[in-house]
Amino acid sequence: MRPVILLLFLSCLSPLLPAQEVETRLVVRARSKDAKFIGSSVGGAWVLVRDAHSGKLLAEGPITGSTGNTARIMEQPRERYSQLADAETAGFRTSLRLQKPLFVTVELLAPYNQPGARVQAQTQLWLLPGRHIEGDGLVLEVPGFIVNVLAPQTHETIALGKPLPLTANVVMMCGCPISPGGLWDARGYQVEALVYQADKLLQRIPLQATQKTSTFAGDFTPQAAGLYEVIITAYDAKTGNTGVDKVNFIIQ
Repeated sequence: MRPVILLLFLSCLSPLLPAQEVETRLVVRARSKDAKFIGSSVGGAWVLVRDAHSGKLLAEGPITGSTGNTARIMEQPRERYSQLADAETAGFRTSLRLQKPLFVTVELLAPYNQPGARVQAQTQLWLLPGRHIEGDGLVLEVPGFIVNVLAPQTHETIALGKPLPLTANVVMMCGCPISPGGLWDARGYQVEALVYQADKLLQRIPLQATQKTSTFAGDFTPQAAGLYEVIITAYDAKTGNTGVDKVNFIIQ
C-alpha cells in the first residue's frame, strides 16, 4: 500500500518540477538572390539569433563554407523537399537549450567583407524544444550585386580634357562571376556610370562588359575643372537586383 501512496504523491508533484532543457539545433544560410549561397569566398555573413520578446542575444557567429553545387542550385529542376545544400555549403550552426517554445529573430549581415554591398536580412520564427531545423535550414535571401569601382581611384587627380577610364568589378552577392553568355549573363544587366559635379548630374555613361570576367568599362571626358563624383550602378530588370559603388576624384 505504501508504494502506491508514494507513487500517487510523486505524480502530484511532477507538474511542479521544472521543465527540462532540450537541445535544439538550428542551421542558418544566406543565399544570393538569383544565385548561390554566400560563403567564405566573399567573407561569409554574420548571424545573430535573439529572443524576439526581450532582445536577448542567444547565439551569434559567422556563416562559412562554399557557395554550393552550381548545377544543383542553378540548373537542375528542383522537386519539393529536395535539398540544395550539401556538406560543404556555407552555413551557421548553433545549438540552443530550450525549456519551452521560443519566438526568435534571426538577423544576418552579408556579404560581410563587402561593406559597400553588405545588407541586413531578417526574419522571425518559433523554435520548438528538440525540433531541429537542419538540412537546408533557415535560408535568408540577400538581394543585390557587389559593385567595386576600379577606376578612377579615390581622390585621384586627373588632367582636364583627357578621357577618363571608368571601370568597375560587378559580381553577384555570393561572388558568382558575370560574363557575356555566362550563367550570369552580362548582356542581361545594365551597368552605368552617373557623373556628378556639385550634385548636378552631368552624364549617364553605359559601361560594357570587357574580356575580363565581371569587369565593365567606359570613359568620360571632363569639360571643366573641379571636384567630381561618379556613382556606378548595376541593375537586373528580371530580378530587381541592384548594386552601387561611389568614388570622388579631382579634375584640374
